[in-house]
This record gives sequence, C-alpha cells and structure tokens, in this order.
Amino acid sequence: MAVWEARKGPKATYTEKGLIPQPDRSWTAFWRTVTKFERDKITPGLALRNSVGVVLPIAVGIAIGKPAAGLVVGAGALNVCFSDGPEPYRHRARRMLTASVLVGLAVFAGAVSGRNDALAMLLAGVWAFAAGMAVALGQEPADLGTVSLVTLVVFAAQSLSPKDAAIAGLLALGGGLLQTGLALALWPVGPHFAERRELGNLYRELAQAAASPIPASEAPPATDAMLKAQKALATLGRAHSIEAERYRSLLSQAERIRLCIMALARLRARIRRQSEGSESSKTIDDFLVCASRVLLAVGNSLTANGAATAPADCMERAVTLADSLRLGGSGELAALVHDARLQLDALAGQLRAALDLARNATPEGSLAFEEREARRSWRLRLGGTIAILRANLTFESAAFRHAIRLAIAVALGDALGRMVALRRPYWIPMTIAIVLKPDFTSTFSRGILRLAGTFAGLALATALFHAMAPSPPVQVFLIGAFVFILRWVGGANYGIFVTAVSALVVLLIAITGITPQQVIAARGLNTAAGGTLALLAYIVWPTWERTHVAEALARMLDAYRDYFRAVAQAYIDAKADMREQLDRARQGARLARSNAEASVDRLAGEPGASPEEVAALQAMLASSHRLVHAVMALEAGLTSRQRPPARPAFRILAHLVERTLHSLAEALRGSPLRAEDLPDLRAGHQQLIGSGDLAPERYELSNVETDRIVNSLNTLAEQVLRWISKRR
Repeated sequence: MAVWEARKGPKATYTEKGLIPQPDRSWTAFWRTVTKFERDKITPGLALRNSVGVVLPIAVGIAIGKPAAGLVVGAGALNVCFSDGPEPYRHRARRMLTASVLVGLAVFAGAVSGRNDALAMLLAGVWAFAAGMAVALGQEPADLGTVSLVTLVVFAAQSLSPKDAAIAGLLALGGGLLQTGLALALWPVGPHFAERRELGNLYRELAQAAASPIPASEAPPATDAMLKAQKALATLGRAHSIEAERYRSLLSQAERIRLCIMALARLRARIRRQSEGSESSKTIDDFLVCASRVLLAVGNSLTANGAATAPADCMERAVTLADSLRLGGSGELAALVHDARLQLDALAGQLRAALDLARNATPEGSLAFEEREARRSWRLRLGGTIAILRANLTFESAAFRHAIRLAIAVALGDALGRMVALRRPYWIPMTIAIVLKPDFTSTFSRGILRLAGTFAGLALATALFHAMAPSPPVQVFLIGAFVFILRWVGGANYGIFVTAVSALVVLLIAITGITPQQVIAARGLNTAAGGTLALLAYIVWPTWERTHVAEALARMLDAYRDYFRAVAQAYIDAKADMREQLDRARQGARLARSNAEASVDRLAGEPGASPEEVAALQAMLASSHRLVHAVMALEAGLTSRQRPPARPAFRILAHLVERTLHSLAEALRGSPLRAEDLPDLRAGHQQLIGSGDLAPERYELSNVETDRIVNSLNTLAEQVLRWISKRR
C-alpha cells in the first residue's frame, strides 16, 4: 500500500553571481511533502476497475451465504490492486501476477503460523527483513514486499489449520487473479496503449523544448518523459511485430531529435553573441517553431491513436529554412552557420522519419537498449538480482540497515500485540510495515499522515454507521465507494489514502458481523501504537540521506565519465559503429542524474539540512548539467557526414577529462584530493585549440563544446572540494 511521493528541496535562484539560496527551511520542505497533492496521480479509470474487483467477490459471498470466503477473495483483490497501474500490459501483468502469488503465499503462511506465537513473530521478522532488502532492487519490488508483509501480519491473527490456511491462500490468489484479469481485460483491444501514451508525452515535451529556451544550468529537457518511454518500451521484450518495431524506432528518433534541438539552441545563442540580430539566428528560430509543430502533431497522434498529420506545409517550410541557411554566414560566423546547417538537415530528416513512423507501421531504426535487457535469460536476471542483494548485505547499505530496522520493529510490534492481548493486534505490525521507510521524510510524513488519516477515517466510519445503520447491500456499496476513493485520489496524497483505508477496513470487518464500535476503538489504539513504534525505531537508528548523497553524486560522475568516453571514442574512431554504446551510456547517465537529484531532494527534507548545504549541492548539480549539455552537443555533432578526424590533442584532453571525473567521484567517496592533484584541463584545451589544420572552422564545434566541458568541470571541481572541506 505504497504512495509515491515527489519532494522538492529549498528553493534557489540562479543569477549571474551564481546560485543564491532563498529562505526555505528543511522543515518547510518536510511539511510541503506532508500536504502535497499530486494531481497527475488521479486515476478514475483504474479506480473503477479496482473497485469492481474488490466488491464483486464480496457481493457474491454474501449472496451465497459465505461472506467470510467472499471477504478473503476481496482482500486478495484489494492487496493486488495496489500493483495495478497505467504501465504497458505486459509489465502490468507480470507485476500483478507476482503480487497475486505473493499475497496468496502470505495468507497461507500467516494463517498457519498464527497458531504458534513464537513462529508467527519469527516469520514476521524474516519476511520484514526480505521486504526491507527489496528496497535495493527498486520501487516495485519494495512495494510488493510491503503489500505481502501487511497481508502476512493480518492473516497471522486468524490461526487456521493447514488445510483451512491453504484454502484461504487459494481464495486470496483467486481474488488477485480476478483483479489482474480486470486490469488486462482491454489488452487484446489496445495492446500498446501505454507505449503510445508515453511516446506521445515524450514527443509533446520535445515540442515544448523546441519552442522554449534550454538553460544550460538545468537538466536536459524531457528527461523524465524519456525515462518513462524507455521503461514502457522495455515491456515489448522480443516482440518483432511491425508495430513494436515502429515504437522502438520512434524512441530512437526521439533521442536524436533531442540532441539536435539542444545543439541548435546552443548554436543559436552563440550566433547571437557573434552578431546580434543575425538573420541566421532568426532562421533557426523559425525552423524550431516548425519543428515544434511537427513534434506536437506526432505526440498528439500517438496519444489519440490517430493519423499523424503535421500542419499544412510545415515540413516544406522547415526544409526551405534549412536550405536558406546555406546562404548565410561569413567570416567568423561561417563555422557556426555551417554547424547549424548540418543540425537543421539532420533534424529535418528525423522529423520526416518520426512523421512516417507515426503515420505508417513501417519497421525502421535500431532496437532500444531495453530490448537487449529483455533478451537476457531469466537465469542472468536472477543472477543479477542475487548479486545486487549480496552487494547490499553490509551495514554501509541503506537497504540493509532498513531491512534490519524493519525486521526488529515488526517482530517487536507483533510480540507487543500478542503479549498485551490487544484486540486486533495485527494493526501494530501492519502500521509499522507501512510507515517505516528507508529515509526520514517518507517515514515521518507517513507517520503523521497515517495517524491523522486513521482517526479521520474512523470518525467517518463511525458517523456513517451512526447515521445510516447500513444494510449489507449498502455496506457493499460503501466498500466499493471507498475503494474507488483510495485508488482515485489516494495516490495524490497519503492522508486521503489512509482516511479511505481506515473507513474501508471498518466496513470490511463489519461484513463478518463484528460491531463497528469494537473495530474502531481497536484500530485507533493499535495504529497509534504502531505508528509510534515506527517513528521510535527510526529515531533510535536513523538513516540520514546526508550519508548517501555523496555516493549518489559520485555515481552520477562515474556515469558521465562513461558517457563522455563513448562520445570521445566515437570521434577518435570515426569508422566504428558506436550507436549501441552511446545509447547505453546516455541512458546510464540519465538514470544516475535522476537518482542524484532525488537524493538531494530527500536531503532537503531532513532536519538539520541547512539551506547553504542544499544550495551548494544544487550548484554542483547545475555545473554537472552544463557538463552533460556540452557532451550531448558533442554527440549531436557526430551526425555530420563532414566531421573532421579527431586531433591527437583531442585524445589527450579526453584523457584529462576522464581523469578529472574519476578523481572527483573518488573524492566524494572519501579519497583524499587536493586542487593541485587535478589535471590542468585548461592547458589541455589550449593545446587542442592550437592544433588542427589551415581550416580551423572545421573544428569549431569540438573547440567550443570542449571549452564548455573544461569550464563546467573546473567549476564543479571547486564546488566539490569546497563542499568536502566543509563537511570534514
């Protein structure tokens, strides 16, 4: 029962003098997390099918005189519905089937162990440790671990015989399969709806990027949309249908279109600095406007599954503008105009390809990196999973510490409920499992919202039963209504989610004939106890993001080094086909950058995180953004058929850049580093500028972008060394 939360750190303003932190304390960021309402997570269609999946078995159970059996099936459907989502059908099916099996096993194991207190506490602790370690594998495994753990501790209070426990497990499995079937019902009708939606969103964001300035201090545009599209297309696996090939090709074209847009934006700015009011910069402006309209048409057609029709004469206008640029530019502008013309030609071809791909089912382009991952055998994937878990079996790992903390807290909560003989004692370990998370902000925001939402939900349920005295049919309707609410808007705010769940649980138990007054009192007391224990467990043994943010930044610099190496090698060995390596390195850099930004955001919500520290980290991110913008501009230059051969000095500078990135990453990990130990990048760049031939404009792109790389790296080095010095 997880809710995904996005956090933003203290605000900062970028000026000509650098980054200036604004007055915004960490507790303000924390409370912003508590009260945040994420409108993009409102999902009425998903909520409707989830409601049907839960209500249907309960209604059938009441109709045939077996409400308890119907409730178990409905509980299985309820727990599995949290694994439903808008992802592609193949991915959704795999996740929901896994959840169904885990929920069925948890019901069986919990019900069997409930007959022996010691066994139940031991099993709860072991399961909690496994759920905690699942954090190391990603958000989805972590959510599955939490859902199955909650199911285990709830059914551990039932104390059934092995036979009855097996029946209960099968019933819960059936409920999960029912929910899965409803989620996949439209697969034959629209098998690639999710893929089209994510690609459409990506092309619409590219359209916005083409029509807007691209600040070098910010992350490259459409990063999140690109990640979502890549994840969506990963579910195509080995499919080689014409439609699947078209989607992969559209993603490949989007990658290259983004590079060209960024390169043109940089060239336009440089042309304006050389000659204000230049006709060439106006030509680029007009071309990007046309490109934006074409990209928007492609995005809309993918989302609406209609024909991709660009505005009248838009492509012809783009081609005319590209041709007109051939006549412009002279003297010192010649090199810039030459590079811009090459980018316009490349982008025009990519726009035509994207239109054709969106309009016709034509296989074209190379396969995306995700397909290569999907080709890996299950043995290799299992081996990779085991390797990740083994690497995290250390106290240096946040996942390992979280797993131990969660296991001890859940076992103690279970023991407390059993020893004190509380009514409905499973709410104590259940609350701990839901509230306790690896980081401060999630744990304490969930704890506060869990307590507030629980009491609000109990008050709501009390009022309903007092005012209505609902009959079983009305109770079934109310169950469906609350499932709809928690799946409709519950994802937008955890407080709403908990309020709906609290009222829903009262209604579910009331179906079995237990009076709501008993349920309400027990749930309120035990939830308060569980939430308090979870918060105490984190206070006693906290895991602060400030101890991990340096590693996240180091991994980002490692990924940037790999990306730069791939781009540099493509220049050095012009005949080599580096597309696969470039795609892999670019994706790795994008993922590492997202993780580093998320780490800084989490740190911003922790108590004790000063605005100055957060501002320094954000300044480091800004410098890294400038660095990757320059590397991406270099990659965009690879599309030129007239690219000159790499100079020997370029090899030397590339080596110095890699050394610098490696040294900074290791310094963030704790290795000693002094400013004088770093390579002299500026000297290397001066050597590059002085090399070449009698036509230096041929090397204008590499000269300018390597200069930006040197500037951003030198700035980043100063920031890293200063930040490390202050931390020490």
